[in-house]
Amino acid sequence: MQIQPFIRQCQERSNLFLEQCLPPAEGDASRLYQAMRYSVLNGGKRLRPALVYATVVALGNPIEKGDAAACAVELTHSYSLIHDDLPAMDDDDLRRGQPTCHIAYDEATAILAGDALQVLAFEVIADDASHAISDVNKLRMLKALAQSTGYNGMVAGQAIDLYSVGKPLSLEQLKHMHNCKTGALIKACVTLGALATNQATQEQLRAFETFAISIGLAFQIKDDILDVEGDTQTLGKSQGADLALNKPTYTSILGLEQAKQEAHEQHQNAIRALSIFGPEADALRELATYIIERNR
Repeated sequence: MQIQPFIRQCQERSNLFLEQCLPPAEGDASRLYQAMRYSVLNGGKRLRPALVYATVVALGNPIEKGDAAACAVELTHSYSLIHDDLPAMDDDDLRRGQPTCHIAYDEATAILAGDALQVLAFEVIADDASHAISDVNKLRMLKALAQSTGYNGMVAGQAIDLYSVGKPLSLEQLKHMHNCKTGALIKACVTLGALATNQATQEQLRAFETFAISIGLAFQIKDDILDVEGDTQTLGKSQGADLALNKPTYTSILGLEQAKQEAHEQHQNAIRALSIFGPEADALRELATYIIERNR
């Protein structure tokens, strides 16, 4: 299949759903709401919603069954970017080619916007009114999202990242960091997408999890490669930022060529994990390829 039309469909669908669930920029807290909308609706590849929708389709379901889950993971992703960009964290000035939230507004508003988006992600799942998701699976989805973002997920990954600046890490330590920081939410994408269908078997859930772990690593390796080979205009964020901060990366540990080989191997692992599925999982397979071939 051609993946670009599918990605555009996922972008349009998730953007519509996100627009509906975000508060209007009015009232006493209008500056907060403006910052939330600015951070979520100012572009983005929407790869995480696409992974949700592709998982739904892989199980033979109509794409709309993934709406709440896709919205939740993108809200979570947006919250994490706002907080990662803060001066106390990565101290970035650009995100998606625009000033980061704390630059466009202020640091306090950015912190609050991130807090509000994180909570809204859980509300979207709990409040899903389509009745397409069983109550039991809603609880499982909420737990999966909490685990992916909490002390064993993204928060842990960011903490390890901060504590590792200027320090040598082994390849296994680096993988663990990125399994938390990047891979955990990618895992949540496929898990939430599968649970939203009310029909995923344990074998299928394990296959999706294996796929997500591998493609999450491939995604991060590609990010590290782009930090070396990309340019700021194309990336939409500062090129060479990790190098400037002396952060451990796949390219700094393995070298550029070996990092590319590792990305290829992780991509192949991801494709093999989907061997139990037929052509209905082609969108997931194509997304895996897109992830390691993208230029931003």
